[in-house]
Amino acid sequence: MKDMQKYLELVSLYAQYAAAVDANDWEKWIDFFAEDCEYKVQPRENYERNLPLATLNLISRGMLKDRAYGIRETLFHDPYYQRHVVGMPFVLKTEGDCIISEANYAVFRTKLNGDSTVFNVGRYLDRVRCSDEGMKFESRVCIYDSEMIPNSLIYPI
Repeated sequence: MKDMQKYLELVSLYAQYAAAVDANDWEKWIDFFAEDCEYKVQPRENYERNLPLATLNLISRGMLKDRAYGIRETLFHDPYYQRHVVGMPFVLKTEGDCIISEANYAVFRTKLNGDSTVFNVGRYLDRVRCSDEGMKFESRVCIYDSEMIPNSLIYPI
């Protein structure tokens, strides 16, 4: 990517996304996505073998809103904090006003008793649309390396 300002905006998008999810700000989480979008959490094995099965597959902003509502209003679970550590995005290519990029991530969970564990590790594969309104994810695929997710996937990765 030749445009350093755009790259810095991409880095900021990744950092703001992680901060919003870690803060449980689900309305802000939704705003990171374009109207027509995809958010998928998929095991690496399925991704690499082109198998469609995903742990979570939301294919519109409306579905993201439903997920946010479910997190806030209907899901009951043992409370915990979540913290993302996200690597610098690597731009794979640009297509007009879209950036195809990826970044490694690690998500840690801390229970209220203070025990912290590694919850999920993998990489984001993103299609980011650049517009006058800023950058938005058209697609975010979270490809996780472990074969299983402990307990359940409640919060977005």
